[in-house]
Amino acid sequence: MPSRSDQTRQRVIEAAIGLLTRGGRDAVTTRAVAEAAGLQPPAIYRLFGDKDGLLDAVAEHGFATFLAGKRVDPDPPDPIADLRAGWDVAVEFGLANPALYTLMYTEPTRTGSAAFRTGMEVLMGRIRRLAAGGWLRVDEELAAQIIHATARGAVLTWLSLPADRRDPALFTTLRESMVAAVTRERPAVRDAGPAGAARALRAALPDQTALSDAEQRLLSEWLRRLADDG
Repeated sequence: MPSRSDQTRQRVIEAAIGLLTRGGRDAVTTRAVAEAAGLQPPAIYRLFGDKDGLLDAVAEHGFATFLAGKRVDPDPPDPIADLRAGWDVAVEFGLANPALYTLMYTEPTRTGSAAFRTGMEVLMGRIRRLAAGGWLRVDEELAAQIIHATARGAVLTWLSLPADRRDPALFTTLRESMVAAVTRERPAVRDAGPAGAARALRAALPDQTALSDAEQRLLSEWLRRLADDG
């Protein structure tokens, strides 16, 4: 059972999210949050240090909420359809929680949260399955950056536009551009050439036990060079 302090902390975070949703970031003052949570302002400082600490906690709550809503299939029948579905889920969360999403993603320091890192691990799992199947066109890290940047850019661009200029085609166009940028139409491991096979083998390396750590690092470097040449 959560402690009294944890319960109070959660009440404050929920109060801050309510103010953020109704009035934007400027509405989230320590005095207003304390009043909404039924506390005195000094309690906010005891729990979070300062307003920035409170906003960091609100953003962390947002990342954790998003992560809790993700459905992860460890062995999807169609990894590219799974990639599209994951991208759509990220966009839908942003559209459903515009003020919270903006707080989460407009300051780079907030993407260092534990829940954000766990979410990125889920994304890297999707990307690794694509690589292992020979579908990946680019390096895994670059693929993650492209996927994340297109989803975040789509949401923040949509939210910045007046209602009469919002075109839903923005989402499908960016999503399909992302898919084309990071995946191949056919698995590269079925084609001639070492690049696709190198990506597939590199993705499978963490699961093998036959090589020592030093041998695995050396092989990984060789495979990275082969993959980059493709």
